Amino acid sequence: MLIKHLADCREILAGDNTRLRELLHPERDPAKIGYSLAIARLEPGQLSLPHRLKQTEVYYIIRGAGTMHVGTEAAPVSAGDVVYIPSEATQWLENDGDGPVEFACIVEPAWRPEDETVLPGA
Repeated sequence: MLIKHLADCREILAGDNTRLRELLHPERDPAKIGYSLAIARLEPGQLSLPHRLKQTEVYYIIRGAGTMHVGTEAAPVSAGDVVYIPSEATQWLENDGDGPVEFACIVEPAWRPEDETVLPGA
């Protein structure tokens, strides 16, 4: 059995400007999985930088609200929403709410730095 606690995972500033804690990654954890799982956070008024992944990604909004941008589309998101992001789609999340936005990021196959391209600002 593998159990990890979010507070025990090191927080980093990710390339897209989100605060991120990686919970599971098949290259760093003894788990036979093909995806990676992280929890990200954006403070009010912040946005993640536009970026693209070679992999597909799913965001699950844990708390807060904002505007999700995928390709040419934008839509409001809030706690309980799930967003599917196709591979190679330009994406970013804008926290235009009153409190922090926290969201789970599931990347499949697992995230790798060489598969992410951060683009000029929104």
